[in-house]
Amino acid sequence: MISAIEKYHDLEAVILEYMPGVNIERIRTAFEFAREAHGTQLRKDGNEYITHPLAAAEIVAEIGMDEDSLCAALLHDCIEDTDVTHEDIEKLFGNDVATIVEGVTKLTRVTYTSVEEEQMENLRKMLFAMAQDIRVILIKLADRLHNMRTLQFISEEKQRNISLETMEMYAPIAHRLGMQRIKWELEDISIRYLDPVACEDIIEELKQRHIEDETFLNGIQARLCERLSEHGISCQVSGRVKHLYSVYRKMFSENKLLSEVLDLHAIRVIVNDIADCYNVLGHIHELYRPIPGCFKDYIGTPKPNMYQSLHTNVIGSEGVPFEVQIRTWEMHQTAEYGIAAHWKYKEGKGGKVADEEKFAWVRRLLESQQDSDAQEFMHALKVDMFADEVFVFTPQGDVINLPFGSTPIDFAYSIHSEVGNRMTGAMVNGRMVPYSHALSNGDIVKILTSNSSKGPSRDWLELIKSPEARNKIRQWFKKEKREENIIHGKLSFEAELRHANITLAEAMHDDVLPKILSRASFGALEEMYAAIGYGGISAQKIVNKLRDELRTASKYKKDEPEQAAEAIENTRIKPTRGIMVEGLDNCLIKFARCCTPIPGDAVVGFITRGYGVSVHRQDCHNYIKSLMEPEEGGRWIRVSWSDTEGTLYATTIDVQVLDRTGIVVDVASVLNSLNVKITSFNARTSNTGVTAITIVVEVNNRDELVSAMAKLMAVSGVTDVKRTDG
Repeated sequence: MISAIEKYHDLEAVILEYMPGVNIERIRTAFEFAREAHGTQLRKDGNEYITHPLAAAEIVAEIGMDEDSLCAALLHDCIEDTDVTHEDIEKLFGNDVATIVEGVTKLTRVTYTSVEEEQMENLRKMLFAMAQDIRVILIKLADRLHNMRTLQFISEEKQRNISLETMEMYAPIAHRLGMQRIKWELEDISIRYLDPVACEDIIEELKQRHIEDETFLNGIQARLCERLSEHGISCQVSGRVKHLYSVYRKMFSENKLLSEVLDLHAIRVIVNDIADCYNVLGHIHELYRPIPGCFKDYIGTPKPNMYQSLHTNVIGSEGVPFEVQIRTWEMHQTAEYGIAAHWKYKEGKGGKVADEEKFAWVRRLLESQQDSDAQEFMHALKVDMFADEVFVFTPQGDVINLPFGSTPIDFAYSIHSEVGNRMTGAMVNGRMVPYSHALSNGDIVKILTSNSSKGPSRDWLELIKSPEARNKIRQWFKKEKREENIIHGKLSFEAELRHANITLAEAMHDDVLPKILSRASFGALEEMYAAIGYGGISAQKIVNKLRDELRTASKYKKDEPEQAAEAIENTRIKPTRGIMVEGLDNCLIKFARCCTPIPGDAVVGFITRGYGVSVHRQDCHNYIKSLMEPEEGGRWIRVSWSDTEGTLYATTIDVQVLDRTGIVVDVASVLNSLNVKITSFNARTSNTGVTAITIVVEVNNRDELVSAMAKLMAVSGVTDVKRTDG
């Protein structure tokens, strides 16, 4: 058993080491107040409960927080677990301490759940607390870290649940705040409980090769120290084997043996200034052969969590690769403790950090995710917290960091919403690229814009990687295209109903629809359609809720397979020109010239006067406009594709190019090389030097057309390729 007094003396020793100048009397008063408040409460390990706040406060001291944070850490469970109130703490320790304790208490009341909606709200609460006062989440991380260290005293089920919550929520937040030491420990402890068998195997194998690894690292350290000392560079060199979770992830995500993990060993060199960082890099590359493509300069382009270092991977004399990290002492403090290393309070300013931009991303994430559903929010958080990054440049030399795999569309929206909304093309390193082009580290990106741009395309949502761009595009559609959103949403909803074998009548039943709208927080059916249309929620999620409601109400029963097959057989309609018309057989079919649909397009039929059914794409402007006319709305009918194999269909594409000699020939040559049949080709050059080309082609399906359009977009000088949409 650890006595509270012994633990308190340990805390004082840490404070004197890491935080000289702190008012020890005030800290002792907070300890005595908390100890009295918790009284005879015990932890699961049998120790006095106060030993937990003491341990959390020790972690807070180690990461260099301020005096108020130390007091708050000691008192962080008082409001939650005792009769102490906010007013009691405020009276003795001030408003700042009381507010922090209350903030931590609100987070403590959050419990892990597998329900995504609730988990999302838990994350929102954490992020909101971070935006208000970052000290709240730092103390919560210290609280969680000590709880993880003593996880062995609770049931296996709770161990797994808490470990999963830690991996999903706390480790990513520690990472995003740059607190790598805490992140690593949280991950290492969590994975031991989540996959104990695999971890034991890794730990056992690392033990077996411990002497070999230590000899290898010691040899490199000695050689580096000798070389750098000869050149008058003052430094500290250390070596380590990567931490448990890092090795685990490498082995199981890439299906490798431990011996196949190439960057298992890491050397760290800490120097006094930035110039020496680059000098050390030169010496290392002289001593060891660098691995091409494995150098990263996080000094020139710091990570969003403030991390700075030079990283290089080299091959040792034994043929064993290893990683070297080179940084200054200040960078090392930031790498270990993240934002806490920069936490400087101004006297009487209520705890405002000197550089609030270091965590302004919290507010931006909260703002951009206001309309997202639970799954989107979780995805956005993980992308923002964990995604590998690419660093690209504006033409002016400003560094923009984006998630790995980002496109020029992501870049445009990272600059400003209006840049993305008015985007008409992109140049990377001086050459035109398609919107789908994946950006690489060091690319210089220039976005072409036009005030006459029609705005973003829905297809962009399939190309982008960053949550910020996704939400800005959705906001544009939400604001600018409400009527169109309602139509798209209605069509998507009805299509999903058909896929789920639910009739529209069942969905619209008075006992069902109001409950679904309420569960999804919509005031009216049109609001739901609009949200589906702009991507705020998926039709599948709404229909899943609907299916659950119907099952609960016992009003939804699937037909027996034999009955369903018989019903389908009795109502089967033969297709005409690859089109099946709902309720009509051998109907005269024509394809609308305004939008030229082809197999793979979502289509709808219009009953014409005397000419059968005209087939339009569902995104055709004429179709959307017609739905606004009451007298025309009833003439639209459901149609679908069937038996189109081997048939060519005509469609029209518009290509915009920068005028140059041979550009028209190049465009035509690309289509010919793809064996795409051209039936019409018309080019018009304007006074501005832009040529508009309208091409009618014949293809088998939409996939073939999309492939051809992508190839056209890659032609030098082509700025835009799109289909005519009415």
